[in-house]
Amino acid sequence: EVQLQASGGGLVQAGGSVRLSCAVSGLTFDDYAIGWFRQAPGKEREGVSCFSSREGSSIYLDSAKGRFTTSSDNAKTTVYLQMSSLKPEDTAVYYCAAVEPPTGWSYSCDYDMDYWGKGTQVTVSS
Repeated sequence: EVQLQASGGGLVQAGGSVRLSCAVSGLTFDDYAIGWFRQAPGKEREGVSCFSSREGSSIYLDSAKGRFTTSSDNAKTTVYLQMSSLKPEDTAVYYCAAVEPPTGWSYSCDYDMDYWGKGTQVTVSS
């Protein structure tokens, strides 16, 4: 059974940092891309970042470039989203998700994700 468990959210002051973790199990890590997404109240879900062991990391959200990074642990069981210089507009529920790209396609998160974890709330106070 594939499981993705996001954790690490909470209340943080503007300008602060938080690291989210996505514990991944039940899949072959190297065959998947792991993405972070977020959804703020009243807004559509948006892609934040993507990580794969084959193609590395990407930050999709323009407003997050230079502030957020994504990586994995050496054991390939956890994907992190390190968020710094947080702003109130970063307040959202953050989700991690996994996708196995079609054979021969790039290891990005620009597909319909196959598996989703439950979200973790990040609230940035001003």
